[in-house]
Amino acid sequence: MKAITVHVSEPIYREFQDFAKRTDRKTAELIREAMELYRTQCIRQRESHSLLDHEPVDMGKPLKPSRSRADLLEDFLDDRI
Repeated sequence: MKAITVHVSEPIYREFQDFAKRTDRKTAELIREAMELYRTQCIRQRESHSLLDHEPVDMGKPLKPSRSRADLLEDFLDDRI
C-alpha cells in the first residue's frame, strides 16, 4: 500500500474522524473507501466510452405495443423526403 499526504480542511477531516469513531473504524480506512468510490464512480466511468462496456438494464414491459417493422421503415423514409 502506498502512503500519501493529503491536505484537507479541518472541518472535513473532523467529520471523517467523528464518523470513524461512531462506526468503530479508522479514519484512514474511510478515506481509502472514499477514494475507491470516487475511482469507480467518476474516473472509471469517464474512461468507459463504449456501450459494450455496460451491462444491459431491464426496463420492464413496454408502455404500449411496438409498431410493425413496415410502419417504422415508412416513418424513417418519410423523414428523409
